[in-house]
Amino acid sequence: MKAGPADPVSPTKARPMVLLQIHEPGAPPLPHAGDRPPAVGIDLGTTNSVVAVSRDGKPEVLRGQTGMALVPSVVAYPPDSGPLVGLAARAVLLDRPEWVVSSVKRLMGRGAGDLKTLAGALPYELDAAPGPGGGMVRLKVGERRLSPVEVSADILRALKALAETKLGGAVERAVITVPAYFDDAARAATKDAAKLAGLDVLRLVNEPTAAALAYGLDKGSEGIYAVYDLGGGTFDVSILRMAKGVFQVLATGGDSALGGDDFDHALAESFLAERHARTGANTLTTGEAKLALATARIAKECLSGADDGEWLLDAGVQPTAHRMTRRGFEDLIRPLVERTARICREVRDDADLKPADVQGVVLVGGSTRVPLVRRAGAQVFGREPLADIDPDEVVAVGAALQ
Repeated sequence: MKAGPADPVSPTKARPMVLLQIHEPGAPPLPHAGDRPPAVGIDLGTTNSVVAVSRDGKPEVLRGQTGMALVPSVVAYPPDSGPLVGLAARAVLLDRPEWVVSSVKRLMGRGAGDLKTLAGALPYELDAAPGPGGGMVRLKVGERRLSPVEVSADILRALKALAETKLGGAVERAVITVPAYFDDAARAATKDAAKLAGLDVLRLVNEPTAAALAYGLDKGSEGIYAVYDLGGGTFDVSILRMAKGVFQVLATGGDSALGGDDFDHALAESFLAERHARTGANTLTTGEAKLALATARIAKECLSGADDGEWLLDAGVQPTAHRMTRRGFEDLIRPLVERTARICREVRDDADLKPADVQGVVLVGGSTRVPLVRRAGAQVFGREPLADIDPDEVVAVGAALQ
């Protein structure tokens, strides 16, 4: 039975393939670059996005004026200007959350029934009128009515503009990564977004495959490796056998509705329960739900490096302050992390492996910065993960190499 977009996906097996010769069924090989401008690799993420380029086999992550590679996957639509993407959009969120959309990747190819509420409210305002193309949700953002494809296109336009500034010329082609368990509707929506942004998609590459490319596991590495990919919106795990430049996917598994956003939800729900106990307020507007999730995201990131902290939840008439320790946060998210560990064990067993059989573990996705997640990955596979490449950048590097 085919799993739906919100269902955990059971492990599957696949045939061997050569990393640098990946293409979709029926698609032609990658065209020869010739004298055309370089293609870029794009990790279009739920929380952050990254663009990279590879020249003469040497990948480079492209960074903005601040030196940051990560472009927050957040878009603001002020009524008197064009879209704002990234840090500028996050700044707008604090004052005018109704103008801002984030985590839109989780909506690609999905209907309203797939959306997760926070204290009974959605972090999106839905357009009741059906949009073109059937069941995908449409969002009310200020005065605009937008599909997730259109919002994603604005993120891709910003990445395209960044690449053109850094490379000094037009960028028209891209390899874009997607979660291994994106269904056909989500993959088609990603291609549509790229087309709207003026990009020719050479290929959609699964994120675990891109991570393996980035680590050079197709060149000289021998043995069995696990790729543990926990992003903002999805979880994938793949076990690969490397031999003489060829890799074989021994087993894969994942959950297309599990990611760092769910950590944010768990923490926000805890803060809101405290708020209700103090003030009696137990309902949220859409804008307040967005602010609560943004506050939880900041707290989550802080608790990845600090033992405790306090954050102000400015939702509703009366702002409230909330303390949280790392141990308390870990208790909140432990059931979610254990779900990833259970899937990893299932995939490992499906490949008929023991922990000692795995030579290395590659961590992918910003959510793997959470210490509890790192410990879980190390425990399941019996060894500390590889940390040579930033987990936020590794997928874009692999896409650029592809």
